[in-house]
Amino acid sequence: MESPGPSAPCPVQSQRARWERKRVCTARELLETERRYQEQLGLVATYFVGILRAKGTLRPSERQALFGPWELIYGGHWGQGLEGFCPHLELYIQFAANAERSRTTLQEQLKKNKRFRRFVRLQESRPEFGGLQLQDLLPLPLQRLQQYENLVVALAENTGPNSPDHQQLTRAARLISETAQRVHTIGQKHKNDEHLQRVQALLSGRQAKGLTSGRWFLHQGWLLVVPPHGKPRPRMFFLFSDVLLMTKPRPPLHLLQSGTFACQALYPMAQCELHRVFGHTGGPCGGLLCLSFPHEKLLLMTTDQEELLHWCHSLTLAISQKN
Repeated sequence: MESPGPSAPCPVQSQRARWERKRVCTARELLETERRYQEQLGLVATYFVGILRAKGTLRPSERQALFGPWELIYGGHWGQGLEGFCPHLELYIQFAANAERSRTTLQEQLKKNKRFRRFVRLQESRPEFGGLQLQDLLPLPLQRLQQYENLVVALAENTGPNSPDHQQLTRAARLISETAQRVHTIGQKHKNDEHLQRVQALLSGRQAKGLTSGRWFLHQGWLLVVPPHGKPRPRMFFLFSDVLLMTKPRPPLHLLQSGTFACQALYPMAQCELHRVFGHTGGPCGGLLCLSFPHEKLLLMTTDQEELLHWCHSLTLAISQKN
C-alpha cells in the first residue's frame, strides 16, 4: 500500500510565514541602519557642535542657526523603543523648519569667517567622516525620517493583528507618516519661497512691488500672444496658484532695469476657462491655448509640445484650486 504524499501547505500559514520573513528582514534593516545613523549624528555632535561650543568660533545664535536641534535629535533615539522615540518626532519638524536657515548660515560662515572655514576643513579631513563634508551631513535627519517612514510602515504591514507589537507599530507608523508629511509641506514652502524671490527679482516697475507675496508659484515661460490682427508677440508669463502674470522684457540697453520684465496684465485664475484650440494629437508642432476671462480672451501659442503639455497641466491645476 502506497504511503500518502506530503500534504499541500496551508495558504494561511504560507502567508504568515512570508509576513514573518519580511518582518524580520525589515527589523534587521532598521536596526543596522539606525546604528550607522547614530554614529553619524554623534560625529557631528562631537566634532562640530561640541567643539564649536568650546572654542567659541561661532556665536551661540549662529551655532543654533546652523545645527538647529541636532543634539536633541541625537539624544532622542530608539533606546526606549518606539514608545520612547515617537515623542521626539516634533524635533524633526523643528529641524525641517530650520533647514533653509541652516543652509544659508553655512554658506555665509564659510564665505566670511576664516576661522570657521579652516575648522570645517580640518574636521572634514578626519578619517571618521569617510570623505563626507558638513554640507552632506546636515540633511541627514530629514533623510532618515523618510527611511523611518518606509521601514516602520513595512514593519506594521507585516505584523499580524494578533501580535502584541501590532498596536504599537501601527500607531508609530501613523505618527511617523504624519510627521513626514508635515516635513514635506515645510520643504515645499521653502522651495516656493525661493521661486517667489527669484521671480520678484526679475520683475521691475511700481506694479511689481510685492506682487509675489503670499502666492504659490506654478510655472513660467515664453508664449506667443496671438492678436486678432497682426503678428504674434512673444511674452513671458508667470503662473501662480491664483493669477497669471503677463510681462514683456525691458530693453537690453535700459540703464537700471535691463534683464528684467515689466508687468503688462494680471489675470485672475478663478475667472478663467481653458480650451485647447489645437495640439491635441501630441505632434511635434506645439499647439494653441484659449484662456477666457469675463472681459477678455487670450490666445497663447507655443511651438514646443512638451511645453504645451506643461502649461495645460499647470493652468488646469491653478483653475481647479480656485473653483
